[in-house]
Amino acid sequence: MARRPLFINGEDIAPGSRVTIDVPVARLYTHAPITMPVQVVRGRRAGPRLFVSAAIHGDEINGVEVIRRLLKLPALDKLHGTLIAVPVVNVHGFLHHSRYLPDRRDLNRVFPGSECGSLAARLANLFMTEVVDNSQYGIDIHSGAIHRSNLPQIRAKLDDPETERLARLFGVPVILNSDLRDGSLREAAAEKGIPTLLYEAGEALRFDEFGIRVGVNGVVNVMRALGMLPRSRSRKPPREPYVARSSSWMRAPQGGILRSQVPLGARVAKGEVLGLVADPFGEREEEVISTVEGIVIGRANLPLVNEGEALYHVARFQAVREVEAHLEAFQEHVQSAEILPELPIV
Repeated sequence: MARRPLFINGEDIAPGSRVTIDVPVARLYTHAPITMPVQVVRGRRAGPRLFVSAAIHGDEINGVEVIRRLLKLPALDKLHGTLIAVPVVNVHGFLHHSRYLPDRRDLNRVFPGSECGSLAARLANLFMTEVVDNSQYGIDIHSGAIHRSNLPQIRAKLDDPETERLARLFGVPVILNSDLRDGSLREAAAEKGIPTLLYEAGEALRFDEFGIRVGVNGVVNVMRALGMLPRSRSRKPPREPYVARSSSWMRAPQGGILRSQVPLGARVAKGEVLGLVADPFGEREEEVISTVEGIVIGRANLPLVNEGEALYHVARFQAVREVEAHLEAFQEHVQSAEILPELPIV
C-alpha cells in the first residue's frame, strides 16, 4: 500500500528523511520575516503521524527543551511513521518573553483561526493547515503562567477512548479530566478527530528539570504506545495514574505578602492552612484555608498578592493518601535515576 505523501509549506517530505522547514508567519514592521520552525522526522517505515508542539504561549519554554531533547534521541533512527516537532509556535511571544502575541491576543483562544483575521487567527490557521491537518495525534506542551508552577500533569478529555488510553500511558501520576476550552488547540484538533494531550509542568520563563525529564519520557511513552518507537525492554508495568474528579483554586483573602506553607504535590486537608497573607507591618494577617481535601497541583510563587488572586490549585481525588504516596515515589524515581535508561537524555 502506497504511503500518503506529506507536504509542509509546499515541500514534499520523503520517507527516511529529516528536514527543518521555516514556515512563513508574517513580517515585522522592520520588514524582517518571522517564520515558525518545524522539524519533520519521517521514518522509512509507515506508521502514525504525531505532532508535538510547545510555546503556543510564548513565555512557556519548558516544552522547547522537551522537544530539543526528544529530537536528539538515537531511537528516532528506528522511527515508524512521522514526528512533526514545533518547539516554538508563538514566535512573536517567544522573542518578547511574552505569553501573548503583539496584539495582546492569547493564541490558545483563537483556534482554528482564519486566513483573513487577526495576527493570532492567521497563526492559528497556519498551524492547523501545515501541522494539525498533516497529523493523526498531538501533544501540546505548556507550563504554568508567570510566577506560577504546575506539578507535571496531563489534561485531556477522557470521553474519547483513544485519548484516555494515551493519557494513562504518558507516565504522569496525575491526570485532569479537562473539558475542551473554546478556541483552544485541543478543541480544534478534537473536532478533526485528532486525539490530543496537553502536558503541563513548571513555570513560565523557567526551566524545570523535573518537568522536562517527565515530559520527554511521556512523549516517548506515547510514541511507543502508537508503535512509532520500539517498546520498552522493562518488564515492570507502568503505574496507573490517578484521575482528578475536580479541582479548585484557593484565593488570597486580602492583598499583602504571602508566606506559603505547602509545596507542590502536598496533600492538604479541608480546613488546612495553606499560607498566611499579611501587610508589610504584620498588623493585618489572614489565613489561606483549603476548602477541599486534595493534592496541590499548582501554586503561586510570587509572594506579593492581590485580594482574590489565585494562590493554590488543589485537585480532588477518590483516594488522596494513595495519590500522595504515588507522587512521592514518582518524584524520588525521577530524581534518583534516569527515567529513560534505554534512551539517554542529551
